[in-house]
Parts: sequence; structure tokens; C-alpha cells
Amino acid sequence: MRLKKIFGLAAMAVVMGSAMPALAQEVVKVGSSPTGLPFTFVNTETKAMDGVLIDVVKAIEPDIGIRAEFEAVQFSALVPSLTANKIDMIASAMFITEERAKVVDFSDPVYGYGEGVFVPVSDDTAYKTYADLKGKTVGVQVGTTFVDLFKKSGLFSEVKVYKGIPDIIADVNAGRIDAGFGDGPMAAYYLSQGRFPKVKMVESYEASAGGEFGLALRKGDERMPKINAAIARIKSDGTLQKILAKYGLK
Repeated sequence: MRLKKIFGLAAMAVVMGSAMPALAQEVVKVGSSPTGLPFTFVNTETKAMDGVLIDVVKAIEPDIGIRAEFEAVQFSALVPSLTANKIDMIASAMFITEERAKVVDFSDPVYGYGEGVFVPVSDDTAYKTYADLKGKTVGVQVGTTFVDLFKKSGLFSEVKVYKGIPDIIADVNAGRIDAGFGDGPMAAYYLSQGRFPKVKMVESYEASAGGEFGLALRKGDERMPKINAAIARIKSDGTLQKILAKYGLK
């Protein structure tokens, strides 16, 4: 009887030991913009969050010991949601800036790019800088670095602020504004889908307000060193390049 009890306790210890890694996986709520194609978006087939940064978080989950739960959060609400403890991490194409870094902690950069400009197909002007669009009515996305930059420039007759890039493109398509600015890869991706036949990217444009983005955590989050180490790993072992290639990026 005593021997059975010993074996029983030993078996229980083995079972509990094997369960420990699962128990150690902390559930982390990750907020992502649902309109940030190809970096973060809602997959129309699965209804789940998808994109470059979603795949990045999934790739580094084992390194950090977490299980991510992705939530669609409007871009302008991401930082407030993080600081209010509604989410635990931001995975979105949010440029790392000094101003934002005062409120949240950013990881090492994952990817970088500049803004793009899109205009009616009838506009053949070879714009190179945003100053070339002086006097135009332009659209930008709320919460982006472009809002303050373009308003303070005083170059435009009006700077309209929109919820997302598709809304800006739609207004250019309808002739309500002269041009739109947005994250280059996102704008190009939306236009490649063929929904806005009257709009095109300006190929001659040279980005001036580009930046890099990574993941964002609340100030002082102790997981950051592990996240940075994991980002370094996926860069060095080719994982990140495979993820980027999956979405047509380099």
C-alpha cells in the first residue's frame, strides 16, 4: 500500500512538472489596428487579426513565455488602451517617436518605411516632396505623425483628418480632396486591391517623414529585454524576412 502511494505521488509530480510550461505561459492582450494592411488587419475569411506584426508576435511567443490574444483596436486608441491596462502590448505600425516614448516603452525596431502620397489618376504631376502639393486639400490619418507635421507646415489649404487610410483614399477617389498621405506600404496595398480605380500612388514622391516601428509595452514592463532578444533572433535566423516576404515586403 505504501509503495502504491509513493508511485502515485511520483506520477502526480511528473504530471504537474509537465504542466508547468503551460501554466507559465501568461496570456497577454495584444492590441492592433484592424486597418493597418499589410502589418495588422482583420482577415475577412477567419475574422481574426492577421498581418506582419501578428506573425512577428506569434514567432516570439515561445521566447517570452506568453500566449498572445489579439484584439482589434483603432489606431488612435492604442496608446490610451495600453496605459489604461485594457491591453498589455501594442503590435501596430506605430512609428517610434520621442513623444510616444514618454508614454510607452518601445522595443527595438522591427521594420521601417516612409509616407506615400496618392492622387487622382488624372493628376500627372511628378510630386517629389509634400511641399510640392502647396495649396492643396489633403487627407491624413488620425494619430499619425503626419497630422502635426502637415498642419504646422502651413502649406496646405486644408488638412483633413481621417479614421483610416481607406477613408482617405475613398475621398480622393470621390474627388473630395486633392491628395492623401499615409504609410506607403499600406496605401499601396489598398490600391492594389482595385477598389479605388480613380486613385494612384505617386511614384516620384520621396518620403520625408518616415520612421521605424516595433512593439510597445507599458513603462517599466520587465518583459522588454526578452522581447528585444527575440526580435534579434528572428532577424538573424531569417524568420522576419520570411514573414515580410509573405506579405510582399522586403
